Amino acid sequence: MRPRGKAEGRLWLRALEILQELSFCDCTILSMSQRGEHQESKKKLEISPSETMKAEEESYKEENKEPKSEDWRPPSVFGAADLKNRAVGLYNIGQTCCLNSLLQVFFMNIHFTKILRRISVPVCGTQKKKNVPYQMLLLLEKMQCGKQKAVSPKELAICLVAHGVTMFVQYDAAQLFLTLWNLLKKQMKNPELVEKLSDLYTISVQEHLTCQTCSSETKRNSSMLTLPVSLLDSDSHMLKTLEECLQCFFRPEELTGHNMCFCEHCGKKTPFQQSVKLVHLPQTLTIHLKRFCFGRSAYIHKISSCLPFPQDLDFNAVLTEQQCQAYDNEKAAWQYELFAVVAHSGSTSYGHYCAYIRSLTECKWYCFNDSLVEQVSWDDVKSTYGHSDLSWGQTAYLLFYMRKHRQ
Repeated sequence: MRPRGKAEGRLWLRALEILQELSFCDCTILSMSQRGEHQESKKKLEISPSETMKAEEESYKEENKEPKSEDWRPPSVFGAADLKNRAVGLYNIGQTCCLNSLLQVFFMNIHFTKILRRISVPVCGTQKKKNVPYQMLLLLEKMQCGKQKAVSPKELAICLVAHGVTMFVQYDAAQLFLTLWNLLKKQMKNPELVEKLSDLYTISVQEHLTCQTCSSETKRNSSMLTLPVSLLDSDSHMLKTLEECLQCFFRPEELTGHNMCFCEHCGKKTPFQQSVKLVHLPQTLTIHLKRFCFGRSAYIHKISSCLPFPQDLDFNAVLTEQQCQAYDNEKAAWQYELFAVVAHSGSTSYGHYCAYIRSLTECKWYCFNDSLVEQVSWDDVKSTYGHSDLSWGQTAYLLFYMRKHRQ
């Protein structure tokens, strides 16, 4: 989806020229069919840093030696969640609909913008251009202080390219969300802000592996950025609601036959039971609906079937006592309401993203479709449930739930 106006077109062309000059441009389309890893494991943990982050780590060792500046808190930035006057879109500068949708979800989250406004300013100009949190803050200020209906994310895009994030390609929203979050966390110099960012988004679980022969059990605490739930049960039958998907994710799984594990106590491979128990949920809970999966012929296809999701979600009503490993005061905070939906329309090889977000100040729903922003109804949001006969229709892909305020 390219910019439509002459001014928008000039911005897009200029961004292309700059990125080509930097020799970072790679216009190869990354098909979603190349990302089958989202369905390889039913309970795959998704907090591990991306390969991009590993390559970046060495380059920042030298930069970290330089002195840090004082915290910068620009008084002109109020947060994009304040939509009392107007909402601001983001121009599509070349297949950036996925990036634009995720940025709007970040900016509309008041809890996130409070953290972003407290970051430290990088010392030199080069560091400023390569610092993702700083460039996101500049973009946020530009959105709030200007008079345009939309602004260009060109500078942030160039910053991301410098860290190996390819532009002008189609992205998987779950993968790009993880990449952005890891870049934000790594480049925030203030340990307090890093902790706040982690607390805002990180899910804690406990993995259990129990031998069915001798009953020996091993436990491991893990962190997740999203709950990657399958839309199919163990028999490949379509699940009917989000609650069923969550129950299926936390349901114990029997590892038998070729899936048996070696037991040190038994000295041989034995049947095991694998389970994941919920320990902690964050302020902002992200659920990844795994709509892209392998077919019988090893062909990646998109599941467009209808999957309703509620506006209000109570994990105490969804999970059993055996599926939780948390104290009562923790469980009392497991009351959530829907905050945002990142929806995908199209196929596994080509498509478009937009974001439906509920303003936390107005309690109204908006659709952020690149530069076009308009108020919508809950019925419009429900249109992202999906439909088996509309393979190119909009389907929810990422769900963001916000913890309710405790009375």
